[in-house]
Amino acid sequence: MKPKNYFIKKVMVKTLGQEKSQGITIALFCIILSLLAGALLLLALGKNPLSAYRSILQGAGLWAKPRYAGHRSMLTDFMSLLDYTTPMLFASLSVAVALKCGLFNIGVPGMMIFSGFLATITVGYSTLPGWVARPLVVLIGLASGSLLGAFIGLLKHKFNTNEVVSSIMLNYIISYVTSFFIQTDFIDPLTRQSLKINDATRLTLNDAVLGNLKMDIPLLLPVGLIIVAALGFMLNQTRYGFDLKAVGMNSRASRYAGVTIGRTRILSMGLSGALAGLAGVTYFMGTFASIQPAVLPGTGFDAIAVALLGNSSPPGCLLASLLVTVINNGTTYMSSRMGVLREIASLLTGILLLISACRVFIQVLVQKYKQELENYYQTRKEAIHG
Repeated sequence: MKPKNYFIKKVMVKTLGQEKSQGITIALFCIILSLLAGALLLLALGKNPLSAYRSILQGAGLWAKPRYAGHRSMLTDFMSLLDYTTPMLFASLSVAVALKCGLFNIGVPGMMIFSGFLATITVGYSTLPGWVARPLVVLIGLASGSLLGAFIGLLKHKFNTNEVVSSIMLNYIISYVTSFFIQTDFIDPLTRQSLKINDATRLTLNDAVLGNLKMDIPLLLPVGLIIVAALGFMLNQTRYGFDLKAVGMNSRASRYAGVTIGRTRILSMGLSGALAGLAGVTYFMGTFASIQPAVLPGTGFDAIAVALLGNSSPPGCLLASLLVTVINNGTTYMSSRMGVLREIASLLTGILLLISACRVFIQVLVQKYKQELENYYQTRKEAIHG
């Protein structure tokens, strides 16, 4: 007797059941599901999904708008997209590195604030020239983030403290402590955010003039692309990358194989923290140039779902970061052009991230269906030959 929903299970196993390509196929499946769910939501509101999705692409700089303001074009929108993508890329890589080692770094938002605040008060308000200030900002981001990450890894190693608990607590400790200093010493009374940093220290060239256009140029995006390639090589071609993934898959077996579990966890969390630090300085010292007190950046939380959507691989994180940023940036334009509430536009991003977070469940479900079909085929084969 055929299994229930035989045709659906067969199609899912056929399209999603190949282990070598599952990282890509399940990610695409999640994206298609989220787009369909978003289309149903827009239809329920009486909006044309195709027009809405085109508006998202227009807002993100991937499709030409009907008209542009002075000194703006599709290129300027696209460069803004890359500027917002840069901190998301670093944050998702931070989560992915920890996940590869079997650790869940939910402390990325706190690490971002910590690195951004330190860079702001030490370099951001200085009069240093850009060629000195910007490398210093990057170094501060790397050092401060890696220290926090290594501290969480040390707590895990020495006291078996769950990294989720310690990182969540650090998120709020850092948020409230930095908020205290901002509101007492560095607050802008008009914006209620920290005082804006000097342009020479920013990691984004704001309103840079190219021809007759003014655009935002993210200076660390090329660094991000280099890190994507370097992490891919490290994870797949080096001894440390093998140790890191081995600990993530089975720490007990890794210990018997001679891997130093504690050192590997501390180093992986240190690397994860360094990447979160880069996310922080590109976010607070690049894209926004100031810090909102007592607010954890949503980028740090979205990065968890982005890393899952990208299968925790560096190239996957790059593509997933770009996709999520396209939706985040484009929904603002869609909201104004089609008369959709901004909250509804944000809901589309939430749908994508929610379905992306279910990719492990989908993978397990496909494996279950695959086993059911194999048992069915085996039983039918025995019945024919018996």
